[in-house]
Amino acid sequence: MLTLGSISFAAPWALLGLAALPVLWWLLRLTPPAPWRTSFPPVRLILALTSAEESPAKSPLWLLILRLCLATALIIGAAHPLFNAQQSMSGSGPLVLIIDDGWASAANWPGRRQAAGALIDRAEREGRRVVMITTAPEPAAEPGEEAALPPKGQALAPALARRLLQGLLPKPWPTDRKAALAPLFDEDRSARFQSGQVVWLSDGLEETGEGGEFAQVIEALKSLGAVSVIEDQPHRRAMILRPPKAEGDALIIGAVRPDTKGERTAAVRALSADGRLLGRETLRFADGGNLAETRMVLPAELRNRLARFEIEDERTAGAVVLVDERWRRRPVGLLAQEGASDDQPLLSALYYLARALEPYTEVRRGTVGDLLGRELAVLVLADPPPLEEKDRRAMEQWIDGGGVVVRFAGPRLAKTTDALLPVELQGGDRSLGGAMSWDKPVSLAPFEESSPFHGLDVSGTASGDIRIRRQVLAKPSLGLAEKTWARLDDGTPLITAEQRNKGWLVLVHTTANTNWSDLPLSGLFVEMLRRIVALSQGAVAKPGGPPSPPLETLDGFGRLEPAPADALAIAGDDFGETRVEPRHPPGYYGDSLARQALNLSAGLSDPRAVGALPGGVARQAYGKVVEVDFRPWLLGAALVMFVLDLIASLALRGLLRPLNRPLNRL
Repeated sequence: MLTLGSISFAAPWALLGLAALPVLWWLLRLTPPAPWRTSFPPVRLILALTSAEESPAKSPLWLLILRLCLATALIIGAAHPLFNAQQSMSGSGPLVLIIDDGWASAANWPGRRQAAGALIDRAEREGRRVVMITTAPEPAAEPGEEAALPPKGQALAPALARRLLQGLLPKPWPTDRKAALAPLFDEDRSARFQSGQVVWLSDGLEETGEGGEFAQVIEALKSLGAVSVIEDQPHRRAMILRPPKAEGDALIIGAVRPDTKGERTAAVRALSADGRLLGRETLRFADGGNLAETRMVLPAELRNRLARFEIEDERTAGAVVLVDERWRRRPVGLLAQEGASDDQPLLSALYYLARALEPYTEVRRGTVGDLLGRELAVLVLADPPPLEEKDRRAMEQWIDGGGVVVRFAGPRLAKTTDALLPVELQGGDRSLGGAMSWDKPVSLAPFEESSPFHGLDVSGTASGDIRIRRQVLAKPSLGLAEKTWARLDDGTPLITAEQRNKGWLVLVHTTANTNWSDLPLSGLFVEMLRRIVALSQGAVAKPGGPPSPPLETLDGFGRLEPAPADALAIAGDDFGETRVEPRHPPGYYGDSLARQALNLSAGLSDPRAVGALPGGVARQAYGKVVEVDFRPWLLGAALVMFVLDLIASLALRGLLRPLNRPLNRL
């Protein structure tokens, strides 16, 4: 290779053709154009007679210059000039090209493809073969596809490696570097290739798990030859968007970045299913911190249309959170009461519950079997008749799967109790303020910090006149204080709760109507119900239900597309513990009526930037040094000049004149 400043020639011997340009000039100059051939129109011939005799003796100057430029472009193009050409690779073995193609690589995928293409071109110029390794696990291939792709670790011709690179896309799941590099070593951990060049196109992030430290993996690769790492710059490394957490009317959205140096801002967008923008908030990372959170408040109408959150200008599957019923209007079931009459709705306990829940939830009414037969987030029981054994078992199983049951007391519960209670009750009820009572009606005490109602005001004008006139009492026990969410001024529990596996069982020790208290008439009643609904996990499918097949999945760039044929369904009981992998890509699972979102970021740990590398390993960023190949441009220019020369030659020979042109009339 011949280098002149920033210009290098991969085939410098072709420049010897420049010495033949003077000879080519002399030959072209002495070769006149061919004479014109024309018919014999006597009248036109006489009119066109001139006194001077003209005969071309040489080619026009502009044609000579065009042909010399054509020859020069061909000669220099054959010499393969390069700008900022990289140095020759070390050793004489193959180029081992390792490409991170997990979810984080999509943040700068064009840079990776450009760098990989340049490396394959260098290997081709130096006559080396290419061993191309991708670190993300491959999805299960169809039987006919296994033979179409060469096995990993095989040395390929540069042309074949280039074709494989053109079809390579980032995967929407994490990498597994340790498993991906196994084909490079024999069973005794000895290197299969030696005296080669190893280049790792890294995403700049560490892996979690045993043996995933990047420095340890790089140290093992040094037995293959000289190692260099190309990685993303800190501001280009991928971020993770965490699933939002409901907090009253607001959704708390957080993002995590791999680096902590400097301040940085990012925007998170809320989008509908048709791509319309519903909301936009700014995330601000402080210097030295990797976590940024923001609050997004959406009206109920917009929140019900919410389909996804995404970090603006971050095209990765980790920067997208798909939304299902857990973040929308959650379905709440009201157990129908026997003997309820529509003639006096204000006396019905369900009337106040429906009025409080309908503005921000989907209220359903029915029996226990009807309500639990569909997806449900919260089930409310307003002092119903004694439950049948099968209904009680179904309700307990549903609570264990993540459901929330809210019970309100009443005359029936005061007379007979059952096992579906968070605390043990004393027989009968306590009456406050009646003719036979020893006390006056009691108001609410401020909520404690451990209560989900903490922060709600019980002393304002909206709730300051709340009086509890009657309640059921809990038996004193050691764990009663931990199960108490709300108290009266005298310290007696008003709301108790118990967590059972993934769900909650909540008891309000007074009625859901105005028979025993003024609580249902207050705005505090609405806020307390909203806090309880927000505590739920969203729509909880019926335990033991059928598996959820994949509907739509995300690709590596965070775009929804039809689910691939190799994606598998997820069992209903295992959905909460399922993590994204090739068999279960991120996306929507279920059916068109009940979809559940499987998000990549829900199962990822906080990203960490790659630390220090072993000594002797070259390290650079994408796009720092760009190698430009002038050969295609020169050969393209030569082709254009050849076409122009052909047209000019035909014109000078008279072959472009229109045939059978009519003669001018005298």
